[in-house]
Amino acid sequence: MNDVRSLSVTGPQARLKELGIALPEPPTPIANFVTYVREGNLLFLSGQGPQEADGFLHTGKVGGDVPAEKAYEHAKLTGINLIAVMQDALGDLSRVKRVVKLLGMVNAAPDFTEHPKVINGCSDLMMAVFGEAGIHARSAVGFGSLPNNITVEIEAIVAIDD
Repeated sequence: MNDVRSLSVTGPQARLKELGIALPEPPTPIANFVTYVREGNLLFLSGQGPQEADGFLHTGKVGGDVPAEKAYEHAKLTGINLIAVMQDALGDLSRVKRVVKLLGMVNAAPDFTEHPKVINGCSDLMMAVFGEAGIHARSAVGFGSLPNNITVEIEAIVAIDD
């Protein structure tokens, strides 16, 4: 886990820049849903996957043809896509009061057991970008398949300031 107390700059936009991360356009939904719904001071983000800015999707079975270390990077990319959706929804990432909860789903081989290690890719990113506001509750679970055979899918609940 990143040490959130050692961040040298404040604010999520500055942290993204320090990390060398440029947010892509938020991915468009692949079915009949929206990427986020705001209810009061909560923002519910639909599941995102490891989609590159050019649309390329990382696919495969984690623990089979995709090693856990590579899937960790896919979870980090998925976190970048979630942050892109937050930016689209809020217009300003400093409005994120807290990343409340992540649900990480891993397209796992039947005997794979390192789901938490994979989803740490997203969790570590949230803490690096949002500092203490990025520390969240989380579930990390394995699935027999995910849409388009993607390696990971992650959804989020975020508390926001008005």
